[in-house]
Amino acid sequence: MKKLAMSVALSSLVVLAACQPKEEAPATSAALDTPEQRFSYGMAYNMGERMVAESLEVDADAFAAGVQDALSGAESKLTDEEIAAEMAAFQARMQAKMETEAAEAGAANAAEGEAFLAENATKEGVMTTESGLQYKVESMGDGAKPAATDVVRVHYRGTLLDGEEFDSSYSRGEPAEFGLNQVIAGWTEGLQLMPVGSKFTFYIPSDLAYGSRGAGAKIGPSSTLIFEVELLDIVTPAE
Repeated sequence: MKKLAMSVALSSLVVLAACQPKEEAPATSAALDTPEQRFSYGMAYNMGERMVAESLEVDADAFAAGVQDALSGAESKLTDEEIAAEMAAFQARMQAKMETEAAEAGAANAAEGEAFLAENATKEGVMTTESGLQYKVESMGDGAKPAATDVVRVHYRGTLLDGEEFDSSYSRGEPAEFGLNQVIAGWTEGLQLMPVGSKFTFYIPSDLAYGSRGAGAKIGPSSTLIFEVELLDIVTPAE
């Protein structure tokens, strides 16, 4: 049971790993004549693909030896305590590596964002608020302006500085509704500048967006974001 638990834990670490892969090794030959052989090869190949996708550095010979010993019932060459210690050390190395990579990516994104906003602030029609939020009026409506506690209905498109789209109500084919006190600070501030019927473009510094943590797979740490927003209506919040 201990060995099974450790195997499950190791599989979890494989998915979370982020090391550099080893140099390509030549393909090996194996008999794939029986259903058992084909299943075994396919299962191992899929696991190997996941390791490569996660950039996991693994010694193929030692890995194969561990699998062979487990399947044959041979005594492990490492004690349970030694395996647990190696797994803990591996996890610590991975955590440190991911933190370093995130810090480096954040520093690069922050520098790119600062340079972009500095240049963007000089462009015609771009306004900068005291907080650092930048916006451009694409078209001005004549409706009411929402308060920070209101629920609004909007159409929007969010992109990174390189133009990659990471979210869009247009792509989903329907507007979004949300409370202005439930979104990033740049949206809370920016939407209050918009009369209903307006369309603005917001250029949101990272500290008014998702900060050093980023958001999801597409929005990296310390990313400056661009949003095209149409304010369609102010919705009466539900009780």
